[in-house]
Amino acid sequence: MSENKIIKFEIVTPERVVLKEEILQITLPTRAGEITVLPNHIPLVSSLQPGVIHIKKKNGEDEIISISGGFLEVLKDKVVILADAAERAEEIDLARAEEGRLRAEELKKQARSGEQVNFAEINASLERELARTKAVKRWRKLKNIQ
Repeated sequence: MSENKIIKFEIVTPERVVLKEEILQITLPTRAGEITVLPNHIPLVSSLQPGVIHIKKKNGEDEIISISGGFLEVLKDKVVILADAAERAEEIDLARAEEGRLRAEELKKQARSGEQVNFAEINASLERELARTKAVKRWRKLKNIQ
């Protein structure tokens, strides 16, 4: 495969490098909407919102990653994501993600009833858990896992 059809990709959190390899394309959730980056994409810097990243690897496999937000930098042949938190879908425990989502939804209901809670924090938690749940479900569908 020619070198101009490959993107060097790296996703980093404060704790670790989640993934670093050559890829064919990546689809991710920016604040302006979902975008797909292909080789030779125009340079771009954007903030990311919580959601699911879908990567087409050089070997043809798909990789699904949950992200809780962060920043994206696209250069001619390189994509770097600095993420608040990111997890590969196969690392996520679906039951725990669902429990987290239910807790966040319950806190949101309590906030509506007038209790003293941080609404922004609750929404961020809910978005994060929804992204984790979506990532696992999408990965399982791709891998034909029930």
